[in-house]
Order: sequence, then C-alpha cells, then structure tokens
Amino acid sequence: MRLPARILLFLALPILVLSCSNKEEAELTVYTYDSFVADWGAGPKLATLFEKETGIKVRFVSKGDGGQVLSAAILERKVPKADILLGLDNQLAPKALKADLLRPYSAKGLENLDPLLRFDPSLRLTPFDYGHFAVIWDSAKLKTPPRSLEDLTKPEYAKKLILMDPRTSTPGLGFLAWTKAVYGPAWGEYWKRLAPSILAMTPGWDTGYGLFTAGEAPLVISYATSPAYHLENDKTERYKALEFPEGHPVQIEAAGIIKDCPHPRNAERFLDFLLSPQAQAELPLTQYMYPVVADTRLPESYSIALRPAKTLNIDASELSEDAKAAAQILAATGK
Repeated sequence: MRLPARILLFLALPILVLSCSNKEEAELTVYTYDSFVADWGAGPKLATLFEKETGIKVRFVSKGDGGQVLSAAILERKVPKADILLGLDNQLAPKALKADLLRPYSAKGLENLDPLLRFDPSLRLTPFDYGHFAVIWDSAKLKTPPRSLEDLTKPEYAKKLILMDPRTSTPGLGFLAWTKAVYGPAWGEYWKRLAPSILAMTPGWDTGYGLFTAGEAPLVISYATSPAYHLENDKTERYKALEFPEGHPVQIEAAGIIKDCPHPRNAERFLDFLLSPQAQAELPLTQYMYPVVADTRLPESYSIALRPAKTLNIDASELSEDAKAAAQILAATGK
C-alpha cells in the first residue's frame, strides 16, 4: 500500500536531522597562533591523535599571534565561528575574561595540576603548557652577552635586540610584563633607554625569531627552552638562554571554550584530550614548552634548557593599556 508523500517526508525528517547532527558533531574549529599550526608545530599531530581517538575532525585556524587570536574572537562574539581559543596565556587572561567570551569547563585531570599553573579559578581557561621568557643569545654572532635587563640598554648592544609587539604578541607582552615587574612605575623610562638597542619589533614571535635565526640580530626575546629546540633539530648549542638576576616571568598557555560555539561537547572533549598523557607527550618537541602534567617525560635536549632560579610574579591587570603605551614610546623614538 502506497503511503502519502507527506507521511513519507515526516518519517524521513528525523533521519535527515540525525545525519546533519552527526556531521556537525564530527567537527571542531580552533583559533590559534601561527607556530601552533605549522607543519612542525603541535597542531597537526594533535589533530591526528584526537581524530583517531574520537572521530572528530579538528580544523586549526591561524590568527597570527596570541593577541590576534583574542581579537578575532572578540570581533565574532555575536556569531562565533570557532569552538575553542588556544594560545591565550596568563598575561592575556584579564583581557580575555573581561571580554566574557568563554564559558567555564573543568577538564579531566585539571585538579591534579600544580596549583600555580591553574591561574584561572573561574575555569574558563585550561592550562596546557608553560615556560619562562628569556633573552636568547647567538654566541656565534656576539662575543659578550648582556647579563641583565639593564645591560640591554648599553651602547654596545645598539640594534642588536629583536622584540615582538606587546599589542599583538604574547612574548612581546611577556617582555613588557618582565620590565614592569623589575622597574615598576619606571618601566616606561626603561623602554626609552632600551629603544636604541632594538633592531625591530615584529607583530609575532614567528617573524621575530626568524629574523634572529637568519642572523639579523644576535639577541631576541623568546623562551628559556629555545636552546633545546636548536639542540634537537640543528644539533648545535650556539643559541643560549641568558639568566638574569632580576628573575624571569612565566608564561602559562591555555585554551578556552567560546560561549555559544557550534560544537560545545566536542570542545569539552578536546580540552580533556589536551591534558591526556598522549597529548602532553607531544608538546616538548613541538611547542618546546614544559607540559603541565608533571610526570610527562622530557627529551634529552631539555638538559640545556634554562630553569631560572627566580620566577617573577606578574600583575597582568593593566598590561593591555600598557602595551599601547609601550608602542607609543617606541614610535616616539622612531621605532
């Protein structure tokens, strides 16, 4: 007996809806920074592992550096296109939390992390790796390195330092936080003294560190673990992290789920995955940062990574406005 067309359509509708729903549930979009999505970065490996484990396909979208990742999400706040922001850190946290873009989620295993790494009690940002900022010295290009932040202002280091823009780059913001922690309200005067030493201030870490390794300048702001990268990949110890007696600020990188994102449950599974043993094991040789799960095994190359004796406490509450002021200082000096 032939059923009316309307009844057939009614019976088929749940199947069509289920099919569309399953297609949506197999996707996840993550906004992140350039180096994370590079062929040698963590993104491609983590995407493969996560899809193999869950069947969910991850699409990483590069938005520049950490500050630009946040800016992109703020522009899309009314109709989010991404599910996760990855690469925000403890310095960008006040701006990210004030923007009210993220929703809380307690990832599996978060309670086992060092309390010092769990910097967001609201649970809107989940830490996944960390490292200290340091000035990296090319010992083949410069005979005598600076021994402190103040040394960087000396005439012998004129045009020998590469920085990143604190308005767009998390290492750039980290350097600003470093100078604020050491010099307090006089940090602006320090930046004026430092200006002659700066060869370039790039939008992001990728560009700045690329200029450094190309030999454009022998000093660059980066991470205390950067020498491990060069030992592992270039088989050289010429690049060294300089330990300054003032201490070093720590960067804790995190990921967060965007409010009203297209795939919230998949986003939760991805944050759980970020703290899993298999994901954490990928970070030392892709991110060249320390994994937040303490018992993760580190490669031999980390034997030359700097472990600063002193970690500086950073007040990140006004860094966003200070970043604009820092850029204005350099612009006034012709940088």
